[in-house]
Amino acid sequence: MSLEGARATGQLSVFEQLRFGREILLNESEAIRSIAGRLGRSFCRAADLLFGCRGSLIVSGMGKAGLIGRKLMATFASTGTPSHFLHPAEAVHGDLGRLRQDDVVLILSQSGETEEILRLLPSLVEMGVPIIAMTAREESTLGRTAAVVLELGALEEAGNLRLAPSTSTTTMLALGDALALVVSRMRGFAREDFARFHPAGALGRKLSRVGQYCRPLQMCRVADDSLSVREVFVQRSMPGRRTGAIMLVDGEGRLTGLFTDSDLARLFEHRREETLDQPIRGVMTRNPITIQDGAMMTDAVVLMAGRKISELPVVDADGRPTGLIDVTDVVGLFPQLEEPVVAEPAEAPDRIAHDRKQRRSA
Repeated sequence: MSLEGARATGQLSVFEQLRFGREILLNESEAIRSIAGRLGRSFCRAADLLFGCRGSLIVSGMGKAGLIGRKLMATFASTGTPSHFLHPAEAVHGDLGRLRQDDVVLILSQSGETEEILRLLPSLVEMGVPIIAMTAREESTLGRTAAVVLELGALEEAGNLRLAPSTSTTTMLALGDALALVVSRMRGFAREDFARFHPAGALGRKLSRVGQYCRPLQMCRVADDSLSVREVFVQRSMPGRRTGAIMLVDGEGRLTGLFTDSDLARLFEHRREETLDQPIRGVMTRNPITIQDGAMMTDAVVLMAGRKISELPVVDADGRPTGLIDVTDVVGLFPQLEEPVVAEPAEAPDRIAHDRKQRRSA
């Protein structure tokens, strides 16, 4: 079917849909590859200018370029560079009052001749605010006015009409991301800093500290390791949703072991009822795997996934428990691990339980 025929019927064959889609992706990816190969000193000057900026980065653009600018503003803001978006049409109607001389302005315009942008430039020059231009040609009006030009070059838009902003906005986005992340690295921006700006959602939990999301000590079952198994379960029962493990401590409150509901079930399965009235330290898992209070939640999730454990005690610098992470508290984070965890093959339940105790003691 010809393109004209497809337009008339509103349909494309599966083959044509895939072919056109791949062409668009390849066009845009090739444009990014090309600009990556041409990256030069102007990029470094832009990064240095932003790194030394004592005020804020003000991002501006019109139309589709403005939408890309808003996304870049958010990326800069979340990676350590205070940033705001300034609509060029609103700017010349009073919003220029937001700017200060210690700010830097990043303007996105493929042509470099956008009417609303051109009306904005004289005011920026008069205020003495340095401009970084992201545009196709350094010889454009915007390019000649800017202190630094990130030249995109001649780009052909994707699609059969070659008109809708596509390749140009994709390269703006990619180049802006590169600039934001390079400046972030220059600032020494760490994942702890990133966590402060992303406290919500699954990402926020991954980047938070374990103390923020572990079950506090008052909600955990903790017992002296000198008590018998029967005493521990009778005296340390708790209302509500309980964890599957009891943290056991010595006379000074330091964690010495862990005993789970599964461990209790195995005592009955193996007909070891006599151990119920013996000190629990004889059947507990000694020196269980722990994590320090203050560690990153990401580290806790990786540890639990890698060791295949369901409960992870949180301890202070002296080895005293401060809380516990149960697998049900973090199960939503496991698919989002940055480093894949290789699953072990299925094994018999008794073997799994035995190996789990061995890993806890490792």
